[in-house]
Amino acid sequence: MSILFEPGHIAGLELKNRLVRSATAERMSDEDGRPEQAMIDLYADLARGGVGLIITGHAFVHESGKAHPTMTGVHRDDLIPSLQALSEVAHREGGKLVMQINHAGRQTSQETIGRTPVAPSPVPRVKDGPRPHELTEAEVVELIAAFGKAAGRAKEAGFDGVQLHGAHGYLINQFCSPATNWRRDGWGGAVARRLRFLEEVAAAVRDEVGGDYPLLIKLGIQDFVRDGLTLDDGVEIVRHLADWGIDAVEISCGIGGSSSRKDILKPEDEAYFLPQARRAREMTDLPIILVGGMRSLGVMESILEEGAADFISMSRPLIREPHLPRQWQEGRTEPAACISCNNCWPGPGEYGIACRTTQ
Repeated sequence: MSILFEPGHIAGLELKNRLVRSATAERMSDEDGRPEQAMIDLYADLARGGVGLIITGHAFVHESGKAHPTMTGVHRDDLIPSLQALSEVAHREGGKLVMQINHAGRQTSQETIGRTPVAPSPVPRVKDGPRPHELTEAEVVELIAAFGKAAGRAKEAGFDGVQLHGAHGYLINQFCSPATNWRRDGWGGAVARRLRFLEEVAAAVRDEVGGDYPLLIKLGIQDFVRDGLTLDDGVEIVRHLADWGIDAVEISCGIGGSSSRKDILKPEDEAYFLPQARRAREMTDLPIILVGGMRSLGVMESILEEGAADFISMSRPLIREPHLPRQWQEGRTEPAACISCNNCWPGPGEYGIACRTTQ
């Protein structure tokens, strides 16, 4: 049997294989953040497809943190019944489901949230762009509490765990990165102060869900921008995660823009964050989930056998082929059919994520 289909576990969560569906914004919720039927059907299909763990697209924890109009919300108690429909359908089809919780920070617009976007510092997202509102001390504390409350709602809605989104230029990443955090108070400056927001978010989540509930993080371990988070900074974050009550880390990179790469045409193009995962492994015994251009069985198996990661995470391949894990387990040897065109997200007049190359 392939090592990909050996069981694994994250904290007390038992998983049937080492394949993870990485969080992918579905764009299938209504204006209040309630999942629509298409989103429920999406998770049913993914669960039937045999992936060991499904991580939902990011859900906003506070009304100021909504990244786009069709983003799922976990910021109010009245959303719990709608969210419960997702966990129930995934469990009914034999899947395990973790909710990714997030705040967009500056990566939203006034049109989307009805106010000026917020951030650790008034650093515009693009050159000469609008400046976000610099969070006050009281507002920082409010958003930390919002993450905790959101995690509590996910648990009440039946999810098997939560994942903090600490990558790709969203609020947690903005606090960690010197490129976006220019503060000189207790929330910025030295590395320890820039990491304080993440540490306190993790503590707030633990206060709400208890010590046994699985808590994961998707971590931007390197920003790839001038004056941004270096790999040395990133592995310093990894070194603290277990102490902060986090149970597993998904390694990603990139701030302020897509971390997805195009033209993954051969095995040598795959696993483009593997060097960062190897550095992370030096710093932690936590389960490591590795995302980034995974397409072929041989590449994924070699990463697990090496021990650089414990789980392999995919996004775009499972948009095109949601049943790919089951097909591989049943004997398929061909790599994922995804051609990495990044034509997954809806354009004007289109709805939800889908592989539009095959349509």
